[in-house]
Amino acid sequence: MKLALAKNGFRSPCKHVTVPPMKRFVPFLALIGLALATVLPAADHAAYFLAPGAVDAKAVLPLPPAVGSLAALGDLEAVRQAQVARTPEDVAWAKSVEKDQAFGCAAVLGPWFTPENLPQTAEFLKRVSADTEMASHSAKGLFSRPRPPLTDPTLQPCVDLPGTGSFPSGHSMRAFVWALVLSDIFPEQREALLARAHRVAWGRVMGGVHYPTDVVGGRMLGEAIAAALRKSPVYQAEVEKCRAEAAPFLLKKAA
Repeated sequence: MKLALAKNGFRSPCKHVTVPPMKRFVPFLALIGLALATVLPAADHAAYFLAPGAVDAKAVLPLPPAVGSLAALGDLEAVRQAQVARTPEDVAWAKSVEKDQAFGCAAVLGPWFTPENLPQTAEFLKRVSADTEMASHSAKGLFSRPRPPLTDPTLQPCVDLPGTGSFPSGHSMRAFVWALVLSDIFPEQREALLARAHRVAWGRVMGGVHYPTDVVGGRMLGEAIAAALRKSPVYQAEVEKCRAEAAPFLLKKAA
């Protein structure tokens, strides 16, 4: 059987049958979609407590100091002096907080504060952290500030130098989100939790990979994220469940 040539130039295996252009295009689109699905990252998770766009990093954060400005030069001098004064204990702290986690706050709350003892709290903090990353993922791309060693090659970081921008500090942001969220569960420890967050943030300056204004910017963004979380009724309900889960350990500690 001869193949008929349709007006649009496509040969159909059935005599004088024309396959519409759109129907011919659909299988091609399906193949492209399948190929993209295998190479593109999955979409962001659905928010647990934060609505999309609940935190606008561009609205929260000022611009970092302009290159060559007095503030930028002061920032760089602070990193230089932190390196000069860095002790072995400072180096150990900078390295310890390089991979900081929410349960690092056991140093404040007590050795009982573990994922094994508090599985519900562990899941809650995991969701808070996921929402935090979702809310802040574009912040560094907004500013693209080079890290201190890229500005002054004489600086010698004692921790790994990330390839992302310097402003704002993600470690600082997360430390303050965790401190503020945990202070909702353990209000009596609020000041100690925040003191730890400040120390974690400064550890990134001592490590040589952030400027002081980076860690302040991280704190500002973390505070904005925590404030947005607190507006969620679901978040507030989860905080109450975490308080109930921790109550037996607090009673045992008090006994």
